[in-house]
Amino acid sequence: MTRHTMLAFDDDLRELAAEIVEMGNRTESQVSNAMDALLSKNVSLARDVKSADGAIDELERAIETKAIETIARRQPFAIDLREIVGALRIATDLERIGDLASNIAKRAEQIGSKTFANEISVQLRHMTQLVLQQLRSVIHSYEHRDVEEALRVWRSDEDIDGLHNSTFRQLLTYMMEDPGNITLGMHLLFCAKNIERIGDHATNIAESVHFILQGGTIPGERPKLNVTNFQAPSH
Repeated sequence: MTRHTMLAFDDDLRELAAEIVEMGNRTESQVSNAMDALLSKNVSLARDVKSADGAIDELERAIETKAIETIARRQPFAIDLREIVGALRIATDLERIGDLASNIAKRAEQIGSKTFANEISVQLRHMTQLVLQQLRSVIHSYEHRDVEEALRVWRSDEDIDGLHNSTFRQLLTYMMEDPGNITLGMHLLFCAKNIERIGDHATNIAESVHFILQGGTIPGERPKLNVTNFQAPSH
């Protein structure tokens, strides 16, 4: 590989990394806005989140195209190929996080102005804040090549699981005490599950960062509590 080709390849990798960071920032905003829409009963904001999901999908496609073209043109060595494959994996997780944020926005739109117990709002807000911190940290770890920060995100997944279990029980009690709350409670259960799944994707990204920087998988099993088997659909 000539010096000119190596410099061009370095530029390709920098552009790819910059697009991943931009995608991460956009998905973080989507998650934050989706929960704000739900808790503030802001249907207009919920619709904005839904309409913005297409831009995240476009970014994933652009990253995939860039990665494939870089492999085809540069024929990278194994360590550089790891960088490209890791970026593709991260983009996939970020796209799914965007979908989950859009799902929360759809529920917020359906709930509209209906009110629910303040303690549930507090719990959902707390879950979202922890997940946003995970997402922010893992994108920072990718941007700054900080494997220790990625490992901290990986180890913190069980904190989200614990909050999800607590919220799940709280919502079941809320519905059992008043059958009139069942429809609303089900919407909120889906929202809580989507937040928990966003945490899972942030942990996946931490594993991809480790793969890029160290090669191979993180030793040991991912720390994870047993979570409810209540499943929210992807779309």
